[in-house]
Amino acid sequence: MRNDAGGAPPRLELRGITKRFPGVVANDAVGFSVGPGEIHALLGENGAGKSTLVKIIYGVLHADEGEVLWNGQAVSLANPHEARRLGIGMVFQHFSLFDGMTVLENIALGLEGKPDMRSLSGRIVEVSKAYGLPLDPRREIHTLSVGERQRVEIVRCLLQDPKLLIMDEPTSVLTPQEVERLFGTLRMLSAEGCSILYISHKLQEIKDLCDHATILRGGKVVGECDPKVESTRGMAQLMIGAELKTLSRRGARPKAATRFSVEALDLASDEPFGTSLKRVGFEVGAGEIFGIAGVAGNGQNELMRALSGELTVATASSIRLDGKPVGNLGVEPRRALGLCCVPEERNGHAAVPDMSLASNALISARNRMKLAAKGWISRDATRAFAERIIQEFGVKARGPESAARSLSGGNLQKYIVGREILQTPEVLVIAQPTWGVDAGAAAAIHQALFNLAQNGAAIVVVSQDLDELLTLCDRLAVLNVGTLSKAIATADASLEEIGLLMGGLHGMTPEVPAVHGELGQGSGQHVA
Repeated sequence: MRNDAGGAPPRLELRGITKRFPGVVANDAVGFSVGPGEIHALLGENGAGKSTLVKIIYGVLHADEGEVLWNGQAVSLANPHEARRLGIGMVFQHFSLFDGMTVLENIALGLEGKPDMRSLSGRIVEVSKAYGLPLDPRREIHTLSVGERQRVEIVRCLLQDPKLLIMDEPTSVLTPQEVERLFGTLRMLSAEGCSILYISHKLQEIKDLCDHATILRGGKVVGECDPKVESTRGMAQLMIGAELKTLSRRGARPKAATRFSVEALDLASDEPFGTSLKRVGFEVGAGEIFGIAGVAGNGQNELMRALSGELTVATASSIRLDGKPVGNLGVEPRRALGLCCVPEERNGHAAVPDMSLASNALISARNRMKLAAKGWISRDATRAFAERIIQEFGVKARGPESAARSLSGGNLQKYIVGREILQTPEVLVIAQPTWGVDAGAAAAIHQALFNLAQNGAAIVVVSQDLDELLTLCDRLAVLNVGTLSKAIATADASLEEIGLLMGGLHGMTPEVPAVHGELGQGSGQHVA
């Protein structure tokens, strides 16, 4: 809804916002408005300028040119404090919470001044119940599911009575049930007059939730649309400025020999708030894509480290690659046998931020791509391989010598995925393959995975995006509290059933006893 009836000014209006960084114009004369109570989508492919723009609105960055109007009046947003004072709240994609502290303590840290803790505890329960986001203020963050952690961030914003709420990729780690609960809350806020600026690459969500959409490309506004009228394909093509390629999936394949298998894998977590693996088992045939679903924090990190060789286990036969026991082998011996891996964390794990793209290619591909021999690095071969990744995966970078940190999150993801796929592994283990990438890039990554499987590789995809798993995988299982469910064929999978399995018992909230008086009850469980 464009709530500008009656001559009321927009809640937020941007005029000619321009922001330059060395060698790039991130925002180029951007202008649009958001009305009171409007749920407004901000769309664009990776590197389109969305993150820079919302950081300007929230006072983290300052525009070089242009102005921001709030209720019709030009304002100067010197810092996030000034933005919050006006009534602008923001829930970032990556939560800023301390695992060892309680909900109450985390929320108090994010508020101005020194709040009265007893009064704040009561307000948390009151606000969280009113908006369908029940929280126990005494729960420690490490005991919460990802969906519940997101509630903490949202309630912290709501306690400051926002007039505009910015949501950055808010559903990327939620179960379908948690997404529905979140949407119910956002619709309630909209009905009360709170404006919402919503960023997501999930275009069906945009259609279901948003009233209006502004599309950025190359830092400029290239279009607007009504998401309820425009198709998801149409929005994707507006974002990328080209025809969206249709995925060409391989046809049905006969059952092939097992290429990668895990049997009765037990692994105690070495992290303070980690999840131990209990009797995990699955097998993947040549040419098969096997999916592992689950809400974050249920053992995915431990499983990825065990499969890649970062963590070894005493029983070598618990993990087999082409029949060879590898459970006791480290990363390099497994790579030599044909296993490549894309971890979830891009910066600092999959890539070294301050190193060049060429150097980051060398780290994992030096042996399989013959980039180094007898202690000597072939700089020409390394640079050529990095160039090949940039070209074949459409990475927006100034060249192989660009630092990894200079790329947007989505472009770095494309580079890392390309680096591993172009090594043509016999087995690929990949976590969150399209996390934070736009529709065009996601389709390209999916096609590359299909092609790799077509050539006989066994692929394990660990993802919290059920739509992605159902698109990619032949079979999938659900990881919950370190235990893997029985595998099911995706053709027979029910989205609701998988969502419930993802929720499981993780993050169960017991009834909440009174804290300094009656504060109310917990949610029962985190699944709606």
